[in-house]
Amino acid sequence: MEAMKISGHGISLNLPPAWEGRIYQRPQGFPIVHAGSFALPADDADFGSGAIIAMGTTDVFAALLEYDPVLAGTGIFAPPGLPLPIRAAETSPKTLQRLVRGRTAVQRFFTQSGRAFCLYVVFPSNAWLQRKIADTNRILATVTIDPRGEIR
Repeated sequence: MEAMKISGHGISLNLPPAWEGRIYQRPQGFPIVHAGSFALPADDADFGSGAIIAMGTTDVFAALLEYDPVLAGTGIFAPPGLPLPIRAAETSPKTLQRLVRGRTAVQRFFTQSGRAFCLYVVFPSNAWLQRKIADTNRILATVTIDPRGEIR
């Protein structure tokens, strides 16, 4: 089976078979991407608290959240471009918004195409970690972000 492309709000990425994803925007908010290697819960919190609880022992959840454009290129959003590759040494259970046994995460802030983002990825903290990080890096490498002025 081929990868499935999801796109919206000037953001797109390719998801492999068995992955699920959505791109949405809350009223008066900014775009949010959720992707996971399992069935994502409907109407989840922005950082996927429901998804993280629903994850299996080999699953991955990723969220890409856009912030106000005035933050682009400043403070924690200063690093340019999607921060890849993710490495196992960069993950920590302390990065989780709420500790969940068997999970570890990475959170990175960056600016791409003049837009400020947070990348938040949750992995299994077991023997699958290295493989799941490699798979996730390949998926995240397909992310494209258009400048705000080019969003249709």
